[in-house]
Amino acid sequence: MGIVLKQSLNNTIITYIGFAFGAINALFLYTKFLTAEYYGLVGVILSASSLMMPLLAFGVPNTLVKYFSSFKNSAHSDGFLTMMLFLPLLMIFPLAVVAYFANGAIGDFISKENTIVKNYVLYIFLIGVAMAYFEVFYAWSRVQMKSVFGNFMKEVFVRIGVAILLLGVYFKWISIDAFLIALVILYVLRTLIMNLYAFKLRFPKIDFNFPKNTKTILEYSALIILGGSVAVILFEMDKLMINQFIKIENVAYYSVAIFMATAIAVPSRAMHQITYPLTAQILNNKDTEALKKLYHKSALTLLIVSGFIFVLIMLNLNDLYQLLDPSYSQGFLVVFLIGCTKVYDAMLGNINAILYNSDDYKVLLFMGVIVAIIAVLLNLWLIPIYGLFGAAYASFISLIIYNTIKLFFVKMRFGIVPFTPELAKVFILLCGLGLGFCFVSLPFHPIVNIVLKSSFVTPVFIWFLYTFKWSDDVYNILSKYLKKIKTPQE
Repeated sequence: MGIVLKQSLNNTIITYIGFAFGAINALFLYTKFLTAEYYGLVGVILSASSLMMPLLAFGVPNTLVKYFSSFKNSAHSDGFLTMMLFLPLLMIFPLAVVAYFANGAIGDFISKENTIVKNYVLYIFLIGVAMAYFEVFYAWSRVQMKSVFGNFMKEVFVRIGVAILLLGVYFKWISIDAFLIALVILYVLRTLIMNLYAFKLRFPKIDFNFPKNTKTILEYSALIILGGSVAVILFEMDKLMINQFIKIENVAYYSVAIFMATAIAVPSRAMHQITYPLTAQILNNKDTEALKKLYHKSALTLLIVSGFIFVLIMLNLNDLYQLLDPSYSQGFLVVFLIGCTKVYDAMLGNINAILYNSDDYKVLLFMGVIVAIIAVLLNLWLIPIYGLFGAAYASFISLIIYNTIKLFFVKMRFGIVPFTPELAKVFILLCGLGLGFCFVSLPFHPIVNIVLKSSFVTPVFIWFLYTFKWSDDVYNILSKYLKKIKTPQE
């Protein structure tokens, strides 16, 4: 776990820097400088682009990670990388033609309830293409075991850019229309920078002498589109469907709640940048014992970090909402439901890396498609009845079902589960902290309340982890930093 822990820590720090900027944007700049209608429009554009991304990327990011280690020292290495660079164009060119000629029809469909969305089909497509090739170049660097810069570009770059653009709107340097155009340029620029970095690590040598197993690789790429699409549908479709049934302002309220819940997944996203290629390598080497060890350690570490973040968010949620416009506070239940799914996801460790790099990924992909269809049907049923909460209910049910399917699939295929006695103890501790402090209400300013409650709960949690040594990795980190604190006093 040395390389995993080191890069995961770096990625976590970078991701939380990005999250800090994201929090400023999502909770304050967007809510203060844009109307809820335009904030909702941005949410619809980005969600639609995210939905297109797996299709436009043609599964290449996953394929690159899965197969690169098997070609690393092969004569077909350049041919494989050449194929990875050009493969997304098989989707991008035809869809560009469709987007051009069917622009009006697509615009009419997505603006059925909110006409403001109609004229932004091209923006959605361009950002989708930029997102797709960014992920390709990001995967290019990750297989070289260099994930930190890419993580910075993914988590920090755009958010800093958005903050600057929102300030430009506030000071009337740019109009709302100019802001939306600049948003497209920002995503394209990020992709170009990532391209330069990836090619610096390994410059491509164009070689159309593709590997002998090209058919298998193409089949995997085509099928992995389903896997990527399923994941995005489960996380992004709800915003688009809110736009289809109720006022677009609700997308803004929902986006704020989802952003708060997303904080719980930050450690998972950071760790997965390095565990994904490492898991692929372990599976290629058929090292079952190493796979089990990584599965257990990643699950325990992620539950400790993500679970504690969830507890802190829920304990401080009322105070957080007091800092925002009252209309945004209706997302309390959304934060709780989506937060629970994020904690469950964390408890499963590197399960996605195991599944999408295994030889039995096809079965899971088709199961995922079924779950995605269920999610769409649940949204169609529940949003018209319960509004925002209907979208949260649909996402909660779908994600719980999907994660449970993955859990049982790995158990049947590899005979391993992420659950250990140590994980159970951490889970009980988190529940105890949440229940023990959930009724504590302080009479001060919301920021003061947040600081006081967090300052009291955090040392308690750290004391348990340090005293009982449930996780060797976490204990070693705590020991290192606690010694640094004690040394000056000695």
